[in-house]
Amino acid sequence: MNILILHGGVGSPGTLSPVLNKYAEKAVKKNAIGSVIDSVVLMEDDETFNAGKGSYMRIDRSVQMDAAVMIPGNFGSVVNIENVKNPVRVAYDVMARSPHNILSGDGAVKFARLLGYDDYNVKTEKAEKKYNEIIAKIKNGEIKEFDEMKKNFDINDLIGDTVGAVARIDGEFAAAVSTGGTPLMLRGRVGDSPLPGSGIYCGENGAVVATGIGEEIIKKQLCYRIYNEIGKMPLEQIVKNKISEFDISVPVGVIAVTRDEYSIYASKDMAYGVKTF
Repeated sequence: MNILILHGGVGSPGTLSPVLNKYAEKAVKKNAIGSVIDSVVLMEDDETFNAGKGSYMRIDRSVQMDAAVMIPGNFGSVVNIENVKNPVRVAYDVMARSPHNILSGDGAVKFARLLGYDDYNVKTEKAEKKYNEIIAKIKNGEIKEFDEMKKNFDINDLIGDTVGAVARIDGEFAAAVSTGGTPLMLRGRVGDSPLPGSGIYCGENGAVVATGIGEEIIKKQLCYRIYNEIGKMPLEQIVKNKISEFDISVPVGVIAVTRDEYSIYASKDMAYGVKTF
């Protein structure tokens, strides 16, 4: 059985699942990598989700985005890229059309321009509204430590609604992720999404992507640790066990697929779409 799974980010309402089911239906291609990329592109183009067009602003009002793609034996990502419509496509080009695995900041933007990606303003009224809400809460100057941020702000303000997709098609695996980060970030912050093993991992035995508080996911190398347990017990149990290691206040979600199983699990509501064929 072939399968494509999308998620709209931990904390995204389940009422969005019908939209993601439609995107999954539309995104299916003849191979796994094409399917996950097109899935993420659809979510990047939908302002509802925190990726591409729907990305949040950082404290300095900039919009810096992360994205990554992975197949067994190869990986590409962009970190803190700005002013492009579909960061996940640039991440694929880093993997397929450059000698590198990761490009960041101005270098990622320059690479995109060299390949013909147009300048694209991703700032929206949604991002402006959220920015104003967050800034209104900041008192006594800029908070520089993430731990202090968590003490001073409701944890729900830190949720970033990363989007992602995993696929198994004709025995091939692929994974892709994209995010505009969280609404409360310093410029230059890097989350889990563009880091292999943290927010994404794909190998010969399956594909895993995560969503949640990036700093916490990075510390636990969540996706690689789930992947490394494949075959030792049912996939759903592996995912639940790893998510249970997080503090109850930290929202975390995972979608994963192996050769004969798949799992969709989160510690709070998470919209998702599935297409089997």
